[in-house]
Amino acid sequence: MGSSAFTSTSGIEYSDHITKTSAKVMVNGDVIFTVVGDVQILSLISECITANNATASTLQYSATTALAQTQTITGVSGVLTNAIAGTTIVTPGAALTDIPIISASGVTLNTTARGIRIPPGSITTVIGVGSTTGTWQHYVRWEPLEDGAYIIAAF
Repeated sequence: MGSSAFTSTSGIEYSDHITKTSAKVMVNGDVIFTVVGDVQILSLISECITANNATASTLQYSATTALAQTQTITGVSGVLTNAIAGTTIVTPGAALTDIPIISASGVTLNTTARGIRIPPGSITTVIGVGSTTGTWQHYVRWEPLEDGAYIIAAF
């Protein structure tokens, strides 16, 4: 959390931050992150921790602002049927309709093309077909757009 830059041991200054959730089954409408103040998402990643079964679940991310406005921030992923531990889902971020990228190996490009500005509110999962059976952990890399802005994990 926090909103100040930090300096690595090599002297490079960074201003972005990482917040992650614990692992749980993905259910439609789950709030995964709470956004306090205006932030810019640099990458949003979900990682399969325990394998899914044959349920053909899909994932889409959305944001709901403090004013109760809801906006999808990705298209709908491909099916997560039999996703193995280590599978990742990544937001491409060139457009709010882009389909999240699924990688069974966990190796994929993870930086959004432009970043996604999110006002105060929450980031939520939209799960199609049915809840996942495997557990998933979510990571968001972000930077504050105003003093005191931050993102916290909902679980």
